[in-house]
Amino acid sequence: MKQSTIITLLSIIFIISCRTKSAPDSESNEMTETTQEAASKTPDIQISLAQWSFHRAFLGPKKEGYWEWFVKTLQESPDDILLGDADPRDFPKMAAEFGVNSIELVNTFYYGKVDDQAFWDDFKKRCEEAGVSVGLIMCDALGNLGDADAETRKHAVENHFKWVDIAKFLGAHSIRVNAAGEGTAEEVAANAVDGLTQLGKYGATQGINVIVENHGGYSSNGTWLAGVMAQVNMDNVGTLPDFGNFCIERGPDGCLDEYDRYKGMAELMPYAKGVSAKSHHFDEQGNEIHTDFYRMLKIVKDSDFKGHIGIEYEGDGLSEEDGIAATLSLLNKAIDSIH
Repeated sequence: MKQSTIITLLSIIFIISCRTKSAPDSESNEMTETTQEAASKTPDIQISLAQWSFHRAFLGPKKEGYWEWFVKTLQESPDDILLGDADPRDFPKMAAEFGVNSIELVNTFYYGKVDDQAFWDDFKKRCEEAGVSVGLIMCDALGNLGDADAETRKHAVENHFKWVDIAKFLGAHSIRVNAAGEGTAEEVAANAVDGLTQLGKYGATQGINVIVENHGGYSSNGTWLAGVMAQVNMDNVGTLPDFGNFCIERGPDGCLDEYDRYKGMAELMPYAKGVSAKSHHFDEQGNEIHTDFYRMLKIVKDSDFKGHIGIEYEGDGLSEEDGIAATLSLLNKAIDSIH
């Protein structure tokens, strides 16, 4: 179903629900039935927009040694990483211009605002004005949940607590975290299980899911991450399978060890509470050249997933706006193909 159709249906549902509040009982019952019928036609799979799709707009151009500077500056004066022309506070409005009504935030764009309630009050208002909701917050630079040292791991867990609280305040369902650490695959898995269990328990008190993305290292091995999920075995701890993040080891000239992305998606989807549609480059027919979106959507459907798939454009061949639009168009076609 097209995104415009989704928005139209949601508008119909809203109008009908408002009318039922003041209608007589007989009319109210009729309207309620109509509302339920319209709601039943709303697709199980909807589209959201990941904020990283606009990372160049917020961060500005990258120079040699950029990431070393980024990490250092993020800790010392986080607002100084924002060298782009766009303001992260405007992301809700930017997303709404694509007809998307759910957004996925990146915590590093707001790293210095973690204790600024006035900022989050204003941001929530901006979301309401734009007609979008926050689905999840992607959390980085807070420490390794699979750290080998128990105290360091506990500290990393606690660093996520404030972002869990922010997620709850904004009405999000999840925070996305990383299952990273040093050691053998077995050692990191054991430590990640402990860290995720600790964080999952806190998330549960706030009604927030803790979801792990395949995001490099062991986590990009679908078998490994699915095994971690099975060991954690908590309702609010799951995955955020990403179409493209299956590189286990990188070298100077690209990926040295890449896990089969279709196998990995199939392994991670049973635990999924969101999906990330990573895109980089498109052919003349509008297909992503690295990932078969139609095959991915079939895997998503077969898992009985219900929720949002987030657009995450990372390419440089198109502008960020055009890359998002191309991904949105392809994703809509792929979603239509499974209905």
